[in-house]
Amino acid sequence: MPKVLYEKDGRIGRITLNRPEVMNAIDDDLPGELAAAVAQADADRDVHVMVLSGAGKAFCSGYDLAHYAEGKGTNQVVQEMPWDPMQDFQFMWANTQAFMSIFRAMKPVVCKVHGFAVAGGSDIALCADLTIMGDTAQIGYMPTRVWGCPTTAMWVHRLGPEKAKRMMFTGDKITGIEAAEMGLVLKSVPDAQLDAEVEALAQRMASVPINQLAMQKMVINAAVEEKINQTQRLATVFDGITRHSPEGMNFKARVEAVGWKQAVQERDTGRFDWTTNTPINDRSE
Repeated sequence: MPKVLYEKDGRIGRITLNRPEVMNAIDDDLPGELAAAVAQADADRDVHVMVLSGAGKAFCSGYDLAHYAEGKGTNQVVQEMPWDPMQDFQFMWANTQAFMSIFRAMKPVVCKVHGFAVAGGSDIALCADLTIMGDTAQIGYMPTRVWGCPTTAMWVHRLGPEKAKRMMFTGDKITGIEAAEMGLVLKSVPDAQLDAEVEALAQRMASVPINQLAMQKMVINAAVEEKINQTQRLATVFDGITRHSPEGMNFKARVEAVGWKQAVQERDTGRFDWTTNTPINDRSE
């Protein structure tokens, strides 16, 4: 079964992340399938606008930790030490560029976020030209606490330095309402109105000629793309370092020992010291 679905609906190309059983978690295949769907819509002279969404209960829960972190041994995200940073960079850079196909597409992309757009899922959502969230949906990059750096680096592009630091220094998740107030996304609407809101915006944009849409997107992107590209290279290298640092390797070992759900809970609540690999509450003062 395809992990990304594509459907042409009049002037709208509908792209849907399609791993609902794992909340559309990112595996080895999903980034490439996403980029292929974007390319298909971009090449179609009848499609004016793309709408990106997720099947099931959430937009995207990030990288599939059950595969990349919980399993013993090496994979594309975790190598044995000493690790090869360029091998890591090659894999993650390819994923970053697959996500950035959304940003670089000639035609505009509207992202609809329900449930969650967290960790690597936020990388995807924030590459869109316009992102709309449901009020109760949540977005964040929790792996900044340990085991990750957002490779698309869209947080600072959308928020500016101080607000981006507020999110990256804590790894907090925020609701759609908070994300809109902060300026991270275009707007937040009541969950029951999310589909209608995205549809109305997409239909309005779809009435504009493709060449007009493409020129406006190109001009605006040109103002920021060079800086984004430079930042993404650094972020992608750092992402590999976070996963192969002492703390990152301790997190991987903890996931193997207790399962990714418990390890992620410990990480996100701040109840574990990844330097010493011990629960904070159990340490003597």
